[in-house]
Amino acid sequence: MFGAAAAIESFGVFVDLDEGPQHPVFPGVGFIAMPELSWHRFDDPSDIYSPGWRVTCEFLAFDTHNREGRLSLRATQPDPFQQFARDTHVGQILRGPVSKLVPFGAFVRVRDGIEGLIPPQRTLHLANRDTRRRSPDRRRGRSHGHRR
Repeated sequence: MFGAAAAIESFGVFVDLDEGPQHPVFPGVGFIAMPELSWHRFDDPSDIYSPGWRVTCEFLAFDTHNREGRLSLRATQPDPFQQFARDTHVGQILRGPVSKLVPFGAFVRVRDGIEGLIPPQRTLHLANRDTRRRSPDRRRGRSHGHRR
């Protein structure tokens, strides 16, 4: 399906489909929810999309309550996890920068579009091991290994 982004909201993108009827309340007749916008992590759709942006998407379902089609951009793109699964084996040590710290661990970017979670007990282990092996001035900005 083809269309143009009619409105960018914090929860997704409304799409005015080229071959669709007008929506009675919201701009556009299709809606792409946050998880269906991209395989890559982002905080706000307006950071990467803008009104008028041309969309090629896949129809997922018709939402009768909201009277709009549910759409997906991700469905039209290759799944980076499939390639990652083919290229990576269990027990393999992966390295990458820490992209986000959260109360339940640290996310590490191991490939473009792929982040792994290191649980808190492993991050403490890595931090202790790193402290013993490195001098204080070399600890900052280190990439961490993560077993899959």
